[in-house]
Amino acid sequence: MSTFYTATTPAPVDCPAVLITQLRELALAAARSAGELVSRRRRELLRTSTDGGLQAHHTKTSAVDPVTVVDTESENHIVAFLRQHRPDDGFLGEEGQNTPGRTGVTWVIDPIDGTVNFLYGIGEYAVSVGAVVDGEPVAGAVVNVESGAAYHAGWAQGAAVERGGASHALTPRSQSDLALALVATGFGYQATRREAQARLLAHILPVVRDIRRMGAAALDLCRVAEGTVDAYYEHGVKAWDCAAGTIIAREAGVVVAHPGMEATGGEARMLFAAQPGVAPQLWSLLESLKVAGQLPE
Repeated sequence: MSTFYTATTPAPVDCPAVLITQLRELALAAARSAGELVSRRRRELLRTSTDGGLQAHHTKTSAVDPVTVVDTESENHIVAFLRQHRPDDGFLGEEGQNTPGRTGVTWVIDPIDGTVNFLYGIGEYAVSVGAVVDGEPVAGAVVNVESGAAYHAGWAQGAAVERGGASHALTPRSQSDLALALVATGFGYQATRREAQARLLAHILPVVRDIRRMGAAALDLCRVAEGTVDAYYEHGVKAWDCAAGTIIAREAGVVVAHPGMEATGGEARMLFAAQPGVAPQLWSLLESLKVAGQLPE
């Protein structure tokens, strides 16, 4: 029996609409403010660089998993901003924040999603701020630092993108043929996982229009929401990578299965997002390859 409907149906949450509105507004304000910080600090660091480039401050899971000083500064900035308004909430951030709260709301933060792109000057990196209640994202914002595009959504409120002074609602595309679907994916930082992901990709690529790998999970989810790609899957994505993007994609009408909003666990579980017309087909393909849950390594 297919796990499609079970995996892609969000759990119910108990969160008043007025609170969701507040969380959405705060997420957007925090992400925008941090995006301005990241942009400014990148320019400053480039001006003082001795070789014309940026360097990682340290690495995490492997030598190719970088962290810059700006990642840490951005996370601290977001937490301080949100605590001014909601001091009793919990916080979970990629760069070390893991503070339980007393309100039932946890802010899940990626201060720079796409750090490698940030280092190389590729304009696909973002700030992601999501609010989670009862294990499900209920509000969130993702701001593309380079373009300034701001994606945001709230549970049962719809999703929108603000770009160039204009706001547009995000709605599903009509793509219904997997063979014509443009599919985004991503790769982990450990060699064994990359090998497994490459083997999986060899099965996916022949049956879709093409593959895109942009390097920022939060933006990949927003691109599915906006319809610039038809689907996205990746194994090993963390809560901070996908909290905000999950609610944005869902509220745009995208079918989403996330790997959980916990601080740990789900190391190789799949994040899945697809336009409604191709979601069952892509899920069935992944299920037939025995990777709709975890990725064997």
